[in-house]
This record gives sequence, structure tokens and C-alpha cells, in this order.
Amino acid sequence: MSKLWGGRFTKETNHLVDEYTASISFDQALALEDIEGSIAHVTMLAEQNIIEAHEADTIKEGLQKIKEKYLNGELRFSVEDEDIHMNIERLLIEEIGTVGGKLHTGRSRNDQVATDMHLYLKKKINQFISQLIDVQRAIINQAEAHVHTIIPGYTHLQRAQPISFAHHLLAYFWMFERDKSRLQDSLKRVDFSPLGAGALAGTTFPINRQRTAELLGFENVYPNSLDAVSDRDFILEFLFDASTIMTHMSRLSEELVIWSSQEFQFVELDDAFCTGSSIMPQKKNPDVPELLRAKTGRVNGNLVGLLTVLKGLPLAYNKDMQEDKEGMFDAVQTLDGALALLAPLIDSMSVNKDQMKQAVEQDYSNATDLADYLAAKGLPFREAHEVTGQVVLYAIQHKKMLSQLTLEEYNTFHDFFDEQVYDAIQPEQVVAVRNSEGGTAPTEVEKQIQLAKHLIDGKEDC
Repeated sequence: MSKLWGGRFTKETNHLVDEYTASISFDQALALEDIEGSIAHVTMLAEQNIIEAHEADTIKEGLQKIKEKYLNGELRFSVEDEDIHMNIERLLIEEIGTVGGKLHTGRSRNDQVATDMHLYLKKKINQFISQLIDVQRAIINQAEAHVHTIIPGYTHLQRAQPISFAHHLLAYFWMFERDKSRLQDSLKRVDFSPLGAGALAGTTFPINRQRTAELLGFENVYPNSLDAVSDRDFILEFLFDASTIMTHMSRLSEELVIWSSQEFQFVELDDAFCTGSSIMPQKKNPDVPELLRAKTGRVNGNLVGLLTVLKGLPLAYNKDMQEDKEGMFDAVQTLDGALALLAPLIDSMSVNKDQMKQAVEQDYSNATDLADYLAAKGLPFREAHEVTGQVVLYAIQHKKMLSQLTLEEYNTFHDFFDEQVYDAIQPEQVVAVRNSEGGTAPTEVEKQIQLAKHLIDGKEDC
């Protein structure tokens, strides 16, 4: 089979070169975008009188037939035709005859592939924004049910201060909100059309780039043809955004793995999202969050991979840039699967309120409130901190919780202590008094939930 570009060559391409350089095994994922871009291009060619209207109609009919065959799984792509663009052009010529060769007038595979990827990512980014909203809704559902559920808050994975479980979950809502914002902002860079830039220098044909941008739903066109075909910033930005989303999911997954362990027993994941052991009948393994955690490495690797590919490339297009696609497709597939699972995983998990309450009653995470209690009575906070540290050490040595110490024992450390100390260190009180803006007090958490609902639905008052 002769190459569509083979006129200048005297030898057939070595079959090993065909296999090594071909991208059709993965860039066939761009088939629909490639057809969409071609229909817009040929429409413009006819409008600009570059080809005849009846030729454009024939080409568009042929492209529609190829699209139908692709959707029905009837197309067979060839490695000899290298990529999705040449495969579709070959299929088009076979479908409608030599007039199909006029499709490529005034364009290059360089601007064609860039256009395809812009179209592809624009669709996928909007999909991921929608999926993130589903995750946020699941978080809100759990948060609404657990405003008054108290869990140990941690720093350094050591008990720090009691907090509302809803407050903890909502921290992830705001991470995903920033992720959404980054994706939305990235659309500004994705929403540029490279079509018509040609190989690198534009074209001699009187094309209308604004028209093809309009037909494809792009807001802008690249002002510089060199930049149009060599820019992969929009993919880098997507991969960074995807890596950040996966990192946030990984952090949440880590906590779900910990919380669902026998040592914590704070939550139980639904059976539908866990697996068992082939040898240990009692096991219930949190495989989904574990894989969410692990697959972050794939997406991070795709980002670093493309950064490395691009770092030393001269303008404009180089074959190196073929390496932009597999990582992008892999990141899209990985992120899609992860987001699809995370929302129902969160929604279906059950929360062990009693275990959480027992945990905060058996630690010293109320020590800060003991120090605040003394400071409120007039003791400088540094002194209050010192006294509280001594009280905690005494309690540890005597195997008592702070609530179990007698008033006489407290008074051996300072005479500011009175009966009110026991109210001050109750977990419910510890949480309730942290009512500064954004704090963990139920009143503030309720405000957070209303704001969160407003942001994703626009139906609730802030």
C-alpha cells in the first residue's frame, strides 16, 4: 500500500518503521474529533470557493458514513496509514473516490492533530467538571448527616483537637472546588483553534480560520501559526489539573483506608466497593481507595513525561510530539474511572458515630481548651500552656483522662481551676466554641454546607 505522502520516496517504508512510528493504535480515540474538524474545514473550503460546493457535499456525506461505521465498530484501521488522519482520508477516498483527496486542501496533519486534541480535551474537561460536582454532592450528603458527629482531628497523624466529621469531609469539598475552578480556567487556553495554521507557516489558499473556529465552537484562533501547531501547554495544564485532582482523591482515599481499618473502625465501606481474600475468609479489603491512591502515580508520571518531551524541542512540529497523546489518553481514562467511583463510594459508606465519640473521649485532644480555659481566667497563654502540659503529663502517668482528674488534683497545678473546667473540656463543648469563621463549630459547619450547596446548585441561600 503506497503512502498518501509517498511521491517523493523511492523505497517502501520498512515495516519496523511503520510499526514504531505509527500512532493509530492510540490516536484512533480522536476519530470523532478528526471527522468533526474535517467537516468544518471542508464546509469553509466551499464557502471560500476553494473547492466546489458539490465536492464539499460529497466529502461531507462520505465523512458522515465513515462516522457511522466508526460508531458501529465497523472500521478497520491500518498501521501503514500511520495515524487517524491518514486512515480516515484513505477510507474517505475509498468511499467517494479521488474527490476525497481535496479534503486536505489548505491544511496539514500538524494543525489537524492539534485541532483534534483541543476538541477532545474541551469535551473531557467539561465531563470532569460534571463528575467533580457529583463527588461534591456526595460529600455534602455525608456532611449534612454528620454535622454533630465528632471525630479526632489530627496533625502529624497524632490526635490534635476534636472536630466535626462534617467539617473534615468538607475540607475535601473545597479541594475539589479549586480543582473545578482550575479546569474551568484551563478551558480558556483549550478554547483556541489551530485549524488553518498549516504545517507551520499558514497556507496560500484564502481560508477563513474564524469560520472554522465558529463551526467547531472555538472562541478564539491562535494568532501565530508556529505557536498553533507546536503548543502543547493546554495538555500540560490538563495533566497538571488531573494530577492535582488525583492527589486530592489520593489523600481522601488514604483516610478512608485508615478509617475503615480494624484499628480505627470510624467508617465502613459498602461491600460493593470492597473485595475479599482468596485465603483469609474474614478479610474486607478497601481495594477501590487503594487503587485510587496508587493510580495517582500514573497521572503524575504522564505530566512529567510530557514536560520532558517538550523541554528541548525547537519549533515547530517534531515527531517527538506524537508522545503527547498516550499520556493524555491514559490520564483521561484514569481520571474518568476514579471520579466515577469516588462519588458512590463516599455516598454509600456508613459512619460509626459511637466509635468516633469513644475515640475523642479517650485522648488528650481537649488539652488546648484546658489552656484556653486558664487563659480566659487571666493567665498568660504561655503560662497556661506550661501548666496544661504538666497536667497532661500527670494524667498520662496516672492513667487518667483529663475529665477523670479531681478538682483537688487540678488545683495542685494552679488555683485558677474550678468546677467549670469539666464543662470546658467536654468534646461537644470543645467543638462548639470554635465558631470563628470557617471553624468546626456546628453553626459554622452549617454555613459551610449552605455555601457549598449554593456553589454547585445555586439553589440555597448563602
